[in-house]
Amino acid sequence: MASMIPYSNYERALRRQFPFDMFDEFLASPLSAVNSNDAFKMNVEDTGDAYVVTAYLAGVGRDDIDVELNEGRLSISVEKTESEEEQGKNYLHKETQSWSASRGVYLKDAATEGLSAKLENGVLSINVPKQTAKVNVTKVSID
Repeated sequence: MASMIPYSNYERALRRQFPFDMFDEFLASPLSAVNSNDAFKMNVEDTGDAYVVTAYLAGVGRDDIDVELNEGRLSISVEKTESEEEQGKNYLHKETQSWSASRGVYLKDAATEGLSAKLENGVLSINVPKQTAKVNVTKVSID
């Protein structure tokens, strides 16, 4: 079992013998570094009477997050900017900076009333209640 390689990683495993692996990966997919799907991780759980959406946003404050529900599409947008205090420091190496990301999911039976969101320890949890099923079917008799 230890020698098994997932199919998605098979090509990468074959290329590991090449000494310029990082350069080769960049040429194969130059935009993978800016792929917004990797900006933050998000889980969607169906609990029966509601959806629970969890987004992992370490280091992001409440004021940097925007959550909207529009016709069943739940959107989470984050815009993190450097504060003036951080700009004045003398960094030798810095990997944090201003960034923005947006993720969304379609929830076909999401209700607009009763939405709640909570940010705790870098984890945003959104509770989206489901609408009760409306039957809009009318039986038509044929003459």
